Amino acid sequence: MNAQRITLSVLSVLWLLLAGLPALAGELIVELPGADGVTLVGVLQRWEASGEPRVAVDPKAKIDAPAVLARAQHLKDQRWVFRNLPAGRYDLVILTRDRRRVEGFHYPPLKEFDPFLSPLKQAPEEARAWIIKDIARTKHYENKVAPLYLAGDDKQIRVLVQLVRDLPTSYDAEFGAPVATVRHEIWQYTNWYGGWARDKKTRVLDRLLLAKSEFQRWTWVWEPALGSIEVGSKPVTVSYPLPARFDAKKARGWFPD
Repeated sequence: MNAQRITLSVLSVLWLLLAGLPALAGELIVELPGADGVTLVGVLQRWEASGEPRVAVDPKAKIDAPAVLARAQHLKDQRWVFRNLPAGRYDLVILTRDRRRVEGFHYPPLKEFDPFLSPLKQAPEEARAWIIKDIARTKHYENKVAPLYLAGDDKQIRVLVQLVRDLPTSYDAEFGAPVATVRHEIWQYTNWYGGWARDKKTRVLDRLLLAKSEFQRWTWVWEPALGSIEVGSKPVTVSYPLPARFDAKKARGWFPD
């Protein structure tokens, strides 16, 4: 009996140790056909299962150095590979030598029992139009506020919002030059008995402070196809034809003036 108890205890300890280890996944392969000048292909894992941020937003973040969880190894033929990523949901971020940042995203829950939302889920057109107008007519500290993507249904819609202020602020004196403040956030609108209202709670993806002249040299595009990538036990391949130049009328994000 004692031997049996010891065996069970040992097995229990082993089970607890194994349960605490992250599950390893198959490879994540990123194909970038025709892409030149790529300097980084990384993955971000922003959200816990609850929707809370995995790490606090860094107010000293750099536009050219995203805090990625892992960097891909560059193979031949514009292919990049991540090996042994923990199973989970990821967003990709790509940097190029000509100051382009292309980033995936997805919508975390903002309230208890809310689901995660794919960035590819389109919100109803009538609701989209109302929310875009509501954001445009609302006063903000930032002078350039752009709803980039909207997703949801007739009850709840989440919005990826880009907030930029490049007008003079008190930061200019501290920085020694005109600055730009940049944030990307997830907002949520709820339909209350036939009328839409913005929820107070938000999720912040990033917060940057940099010289205005430097920010004006960057293109920062947000791409749904590079977000919400489920990595499990089998290899996953993502193919994204990176254009030589983004069309500001079609792509969504920040573009130099």
